[in-house]
Amino acid sequence: MSAAPLRAIPMGPAQVEAMHRDDGVLYLRSPHVLGPYPRNLTERLARWAREAPERVLAAQRAPDGGWRRLSYAEAHARARRVGQALLDRGLSAERPLAVLSENSLEHLLLLLGAMHVGVPCAPVSPAYSLVSADFGRLRGVLALATPGLVYALDQARFARAVSAAVPGDAEVLFGAIPEAEPTAQVDEAHAATGPDTIAKFLFTSGSTGQPKAVVNTQRMLCANQQMLAQSLPYLAEVPPVLVDWLPWHHTAGGNHNIGIALYNGGTLYIDEGRPMPGLVDATVRNLREVGPTIYFNVPRGYEALLPYLRADEVLRKTFFGRLGILQYAAAVLPQPVWQAYEELAAQTCGERILWITGYGATETAPFVMCTNRGAARAGTVGLPVDGVEMKLAPVNDKLEARFRGPNITPGYWRQPELTRAAFDEEGYYRTGDAMRFLVPGEPAQGLEFDGRIAEDFKLTTGTWVSVGALRAKLAAAGAPYVQDSVIAGHDRDEICALVFPNVAACRGLAPQALRAHLQGVLDRLAREATGSASRIARALVLDTPPSIDAGEITDKGSINQRAVLRVRADLVEMLYSQPDAPQVLKAGT
Repeated sequence: MSAAPLRAIPMGPAQVEAMHRDDGVLYLRSPHVLGPYPRNLTERLARWAREAPERVLAAQRAPDGGWRRLSYAEAHARARRVGQALLDRGLSAERPLAVLSENSLEHLLLLLGAMHVGVPCAPVSPAYSLVSADFGRLRGVLALATPGLVYALDQARFARAVSAAVPGDAEVLFGAIPEAEPTAQVDEAHAATGPDTIAKFLFTSGSTGQPKAVVNTQRMLCANQQMLAQSLPYLAEVPPVLVDWLPWHHTAGGNHNIGIALYNGGTLYIDEGRPMPGLVDATVRNLREVGPTIYFNVPRGYEALLPYLRADEVLRKTFFGRLGILQYAAAVLPQPVWQAYEELAAQTCGERILWITGYGATETAPFVMCTNRGAARAGTVGLPVDGVEMKLAPVNDKLEARFRGPNITPGYWRQPELTRAAFDEEGYYRTGDAMRFLVPGEPAQGLEFDGRIAEDFKLTTGTWVSVGALRAKLAAAGAPYVQDSVIAGHDRDEICALVFPNVAACRGLAPQALRAHLQGVLDRLAREATGSASRIARALVLDTPPSIDAGEITDKGSINQRAVLRVRADLVEMLYSQPDAPQVLKAGT
């Protein structure tokens, strides 16, 4: 790894107070008090419209290849006009605004206008309209939200889904966003929009069932941005510049990243690219023109960008030129990718760039943990941020992470039973995720992710199997040909795996070569296994991708373990059949 110095940027303290209970419960919290924050998020829009009216809030590629830019002054004025149009339609929490299409300036203005006058916005995954074959999930989320107005930018692409799934009593608009001359009603509605006002309904990814509508209040959004500001004071030093593709129907893109720009008077360049073959080129083009001050991506995105950075000096200079922080989320970043970015930064500007990550959920707005002094290694999630109380509760043989604070959701819209089940007896939100300490007995060193508790199971021996750890190990060992896997073995004697191949990486690879590669992986993992709970005995390569309609995969690419095992139960039985089916790979002894 390069010995180049780390680029100096202001960071918040990384400290923790710990309290143990006799029953094994551990409480963690930052010793620092959370500072004051606005009563609603568009107070910041109004502030920057006064203090920096010409500064660009957001920009998006125009058809001619240039940038369409939206200044703070224009955004504030148009948000008021949109707010009036929504009030004229009688929208409310019972009849919110739903947006079906992707990130755009129009989407942003609708969101700001709705929040400004206290109308909840429900951004819906475009995949439910564009990828789904039967629109079942779209019908489900719209039936739960009961929108009064449904918007999509492109009629040609969304008309079929709208016709099939939008309730008949909802107004539908395509293209131009609704605006009206603002009256005193806008100012009155804005004044009445406070901490408990619902800002958004964000739908969970559905990785453990049907999507739920998570209530996001103004308190959640504003408190969370103040938590970010105290963890990363660098954001206030220079107005942040983001080049970002993360979708706004997810909490990372729609809350975390939009919020960083808006709260700190920064600029968000909407990246139309994606970390996929043929689509990453758009991201490269944008990053050659706009140098971010902080950059967010998923691990696959960093991997996709890496060969372009290695080959293009102009891209490297623009990308690293004023970059202060690299942040990844959603999965573990491979250590070689981490090291490659450090080396490229050192070669380009003589300094390394700080890598950070953390932990969050749709229910936490999302920022609750951060490695704001830098991640010790890939997989770490850091410590709870200022204003958040963390509880580590023993469940089975793991510690479940639970959280309490002003950024935690009050619950799920119109689903009181699910809301009650989501909180424990002390009011902590149950994440269902396990954590473990990087250094046992030293909480200040931080924590790392230890899998999803709900996915773990016992073998007939009574031994617990850590599914998340096994999937990660199989994906790493099988790279680049293994995309993901599902682990089977509940109440069985042995562990088996259904393997989803990486179609792009396997293109041109003979089937027998793929089988030989995976056979070698199984044999090596079997030799390294310490017992039946860590040994994958058999595996089967799947020849069909996971289905979004069957719930096997979420719109952001997460595998629904339980759904795959249910939908492909016949293949699971094949894994355990005797004698072994010819398609099944068996680990060596």
